[in-house]
Amino acid sequence: MTDKITVKAPAKINLTLHITGKRPDGYHTLKSVMQSISLYDNVTVGLNGKAGSIEISCTEPSIPCDSRNIVYKATEAFYAETGLPNNGINIHIEKNIPSEAGLGGGSADGAAVFYALNIIHGKPLSEDELCKISARVGADIPFCIKGGTVLCEGIGEIMTPLKPLPDCYIVIGKGTEGISTKEAYAEIDRRAESLNCDFDVSIFDYGIEKIASHCSNAFEKVSPLDEVRRIKGLMIGSGALCSVMSGSGSAVYGIFRDRETAEEICTILSEDGYFSALCTPERTGVTV
Repeated sequence: MTDKITVKAPAKINLTLHITGKRPDGYHTLKSVMQSISLYDNVTVGLNGKAGSIEISCTEPSIPCDSRNIVYKATEAFYAETGLPNNGINIHIEKNIPSEAGLGGGSADGAAVFYALNIIHGKPLSEDELCKISARVGADIPFCIKGGTVLCEGIGEIMTPLKPLPDCYIVIGKGTEGISTKEAYAEIDRRAESLNCDFDVSIFDYGIEKIASHCSNAFEKVSPLDEVRRIKGLMIGSGALCSVMSGSGSAVYGIFRDRETAEEICTILSEDGYFSALCTPERTGVTV
């Protein structure tokens, strides 16, 4: 047992993302293949001895460090579920995953807190139990706990592990503008046409070229940002096997066969003033 732990929380991309319906409670159902990537927030969780407190700090000034932060809600949910006393928690987030990007940064941080608290308290919950309670805090948190290559259905809580994504290089590009997930779903609701597209997960039996040819995202149909289209064009023009927006945006990923080409587009994006990161697929979720 330890009283302080630092967890690596990987970002995710959506290799496919299709909206399949809307539940009576307002949640949208989806069918999405999610993939963990080697872009991480580092989340440190420790006991501070101030009974009942949840104190949050973050390297990114725009991130709220109060009850609005998902890590606050994750902490409350963990103690409510386990019945353990909260003897005071400090959480520090080293933020490397861009916000409002569709990369699951908030969910990754929430997953890290569930994971860390479970270790600090001697693992009272199994991984499946962590996933079950964390789904009440954020739909993507269960995936961020498990990680790898996973078909997610329902609101994201129904998870089917898939064969790992073959070796490749993944470039993330993001402009200065973000997209609100709430607003993106509202725009989805205003559209009459179907935003679902069937795909066969057997494509993961084939090479990266075949998989890349099937990557798609329904939210691209409602994205209002010119930056998204420009970044996609730069990636495709530089030899990407595909270039697709992740989640509800506004980050875009490109899949590349070779590192040299991926590094070149990273440089181009940076010189044009965009955020860029060169990543590889990860086979796990949050880890110490």
